[in-house]
Amino acid sequence: MVIYKLLLKAAVLGALLGLYHKHLAQADESITKPGCQSSCGNLSIPYPSGLSDSDPHCRSHINPSSFRVDCDNSTKPPVAYFWNKSSTIEILDISVEDHELRINTLIGEFPLSSTKNKFTAIGCDTSAFFRDRHGKFSFGCMSSCSSVLDISNGSCTGIGCCETSIPRNTFDYNISIMSFSNHSGVLDFNPCSYTFVAEIGSYNFSVGDLKQLKVNPIPLVLDWALGDQTCEEAKKNSTSYMCTKNTNCTDAETGYGYKCTCLEGYGGNPYLENDCHDIDECADPEMNQCEKICHNAIGSYTCSCPNGYYGDGKKGGGIGHGCTIKPLHLMGILVGGAAGVGAIGAIGVIVLLLLCWWLPKYTKRRREAKLKQKFFQRNGGIVLQQRLFSIENNHMEKGKLFALTELDTATDHFNKNRILGQGGQGTVFKGMLLDGTIIAVKKSKVIDIGQVKQFVNEIVILSQINHRNVVKLLGFCLESEVPLLIYEFVPNGTLYQYLHDPDKEFPVSWEMRLRIASEVAGALSYLHSAAAIPVYHRDIKSSNILLDEKYRAKVSDFGASRSITIDQTHLTTMVRGTFGYFDPEYYQTSQFTDKSDVYSFGVVLVELLTGEKPISQLRAEEDRNLASYFIISMEENRLFDVLDKEVLDHGKNEEIIVVSNLAKRCLGLHGRYRPTMKEVAMELERLQSLRNPTVVRQNEEEIDCIRTESICVSSTIPMLKQSEAGIELTLMENDQSLLSPR
Repeated sequence: MVIYKLLLKAAVLGALLGLYHKHLAQADESITKPGCQSSCGNLSIPYPSGLSDSDPHCRSHINPSSFRVDCDNSTKPPVAYFWNKSSTIEILDISVEDHELRINTLIGEFPLSSTKNKFTAIGCDTSAFFRDRHGKFSFGCMSSCSSVLDISNGSCTGIGCCETSIPRNTFDYNISIMSFSNHSGVLDFNPCSYTFVAEIGSYNFSVGDLKQLKVNPIPLVLDWALGDQTCEEAKKNSTSYMCTKNTNCTDAETGYGYKCTCLEGYGGNPYLENDCHDIDECADPEMNQCEKICHNAIGSYTCSCPNGYYGDGKKGGGIGHGCTIKPLHLMGILVGGAAGVGAIGAIGVIVLLLLCWWLPKYTKRRREAKLKQKFFQRNGGIVLQQRLFSIENNHMEKGKLFALTELDTATDHFNKNRILGQGGQGTVFKGMLLDGTIIAVKKSKVIDIGQVKQFVNEIVILSQINHRNVVKLLGFCLESEVPLLIYEFVPNGTLYQYLHDPDKEFPVSWEMRLRIASEVAGALSYLHSAAAIPVYHRDIKSSNILLDEKYRAKVSDFGASRSITIDQTHLTTMVRGTFGYFDPEYYQTSQFTDKSDVYSFGVVLVELLTGEKPISQLRAEEDRNLASYFIISMEENRLFDVLDKEVLDHGKNEEIIVVSNLAKRCLGLHGRYRPTMKEVAMELERLQSLRNPTVVRQNEEEIDCIRTESICVSSTIPMLKQSEAGIELTLMENDQSLLSPR
């Protein structure tokens, strides 16, 4: 009877487990809403995409045309097209997890993936150009060869074939191609040249392609997101917000739209109600880091050690990880073994006990020491030491080497509630040291050579900087799994938040805007011309300008910065930065100069004047780029139509015109015509002195007129005269009438 009851319970339990696993399997398979077709031929169509002939609820209610799929059932197998069959835009794959759309030709609805596509040109006498249709940027590559013998199959290094990366968030483009010597001498084996954008890996160069290219169609990968709102904006309308239970919302890199993803430890379609379900990490050894025993939990998992062992049960890679045999358990094994071969004396027992007590501790300390040394080397410790000691006057004392345990305690074990912000390079946590000092701890996301170099670079740069408007580096930690930087805590967030977040309690006043602009310009002027070694920041933007308790500006994030020698005029680097702040000249030449920082600062000035984002889909298509939108408005005498209400209400006309002129000069297409940061800083300081004579000026040498390319800073201070026709603006030298009466 007892056996029968046990068998019955086992059967019931088995049935329940079977139903549970069936539920999980169904959850895994559900990619669209109930009653909606989930495929077209061999292509899966996950929601928010949906077939055009299905019920409207089968695809996103946000921009439904962007997620419309048409299935041509006249072919075998059926073929899916974007929008409709006549568009000939065939859909090759749709990914909800990566938010990517793979197609066979370009559409302007979603931006090109900068990490999955390449710009390629083929030919022996070829110059190919990639241009944004709205004039934001252009770049290209050149390919040449004199003989077929010079060329290697599969290689696009500039001989017969060249390729280059494309910038992020590129929607619409034109590509052109030209011959720089009219194909002289290569017509026999290369009568034509070709250029295209294609998915990385979809094209392999062959010498035969020089005579006739046979690539059709060419696949492309696009990034997609929902709508044109940020997460914060979208969450305000619960009926239209599309992220469901157990999901995260992240803003699209383009600056508009948002993306939904399942929480860590969950899988499924984040756009379907209750579809993000728990993943059993223990079922897949590659999904867990347990050394011995794995226990699945909702949204996560835990590790443990078997009886007779202690530790966290995790595989090597962190201090204290793994399973270590307990002394008493080890003693039992040893004593039992000794008993099996004969009696042992009292001295032998004592020795065994001492050995059992000491050996695990020694092993643990040795393992931790090796692990710390391993992390120290992997996190760039040796390179960092060499670079810091090579700095003149050795600035190493400015950075304290923190222990991981100290930072773990300060941040409450890196609690998610302590997160101040997240970016491409890592996450910043708020912490408090034992002495009460509030700190900000920057923790890298992943470990790779590129990010270690950025980490080392940021320490070296900040170790050479001592300026009140540059965030102060307090120290670093090299013994953790990922590198950590410790900064002074700057409590009032970023300038970007105050300018573009409507939830802020008070607007940024005109006086505060002028002061912040002057402080940032002063910091950049210091970096360019007063620091021991000149430094180019390379990522100036409003989100990298922090505000302290008195709302004073602090320039931050030096991971992309570079120091240069005194006689250097530029850096030749791979193009990187933030879309909307890029210097167009840098795009074309890959040469970053001090004037590239000036251009980015000009965009920040325009943000302060207009309150607008650098890139916005809320403006007309031709006005999405703030820099060009602002310049066109000035040239058409519409300056006061685009200014922020706070600026209009409290700014004086003459002050607005000075700053607007300055911003326009900073945004010049050619770097040689832009002012230096020293000129910019002096002009903003002079403006503050005029509006507030009690402001203490800097030394007299800096107040003197600084002439660069025969243009004097003081000449840009406008003189206003009142006439019956309204306010007329006159500049002493550069006569640029900008002002429309308001």
